[in-house]
Amino acid sequence: MKSVLIISHGSRSAKTKEEVEQLVEKLKVRNSELIFRYGFLELESPSIPEGIDQCVAAGANEVLVLLNFLNAGRHVDKDIPEIVEESRQKHPKVCIHISPPVGQHPGIVQLFTDIIHDN
Repeated sequence: MKSVLIISHGSRSAKTKEEVEQLVEKLKVRNSELIFRYGFLELESPSIPEGIDQCVAAGANEVLVLLNFLNAGRHVDKDIPEIVEESRQKHPKVCIHISPPVGQHPGIVQLFTDIIHDN
C-alpha cells in the first residue's frame, strides 16, 4: 500500500502544525486509497523518521516523502535525504522516495498567477 508523508520545516507556532494537519485531512478525503501522515524536520513532532515509522506501521510498503518546501536548499538537498536514508536502512523492504519541492512543480506558475489575481 502506498503512503504519503507530508513534511514541513516545523515552527514554534501552533498554527503551522494545525495548517499541516488540515492539509493532510483534505488530501485524505480526495485520496482515500492512500495512507497519509505528516512529519517535521525540526521544532515539532512527529519527526520525519517517526512519520515514516507511522506509515510503515499503517501497512505502507511505499512511502512518498512529499516536500512541503517551496525551493531547494540545504534542508531539501542535504538534511532531508540523509534523514530519509536512515529510514531506508531501518525499513529495507519499504520503497521510500522523496518528491521535488513544491516550487519545482509545473503548476506553481498558475498557482502564483491565481494568487496575484485574487489579491
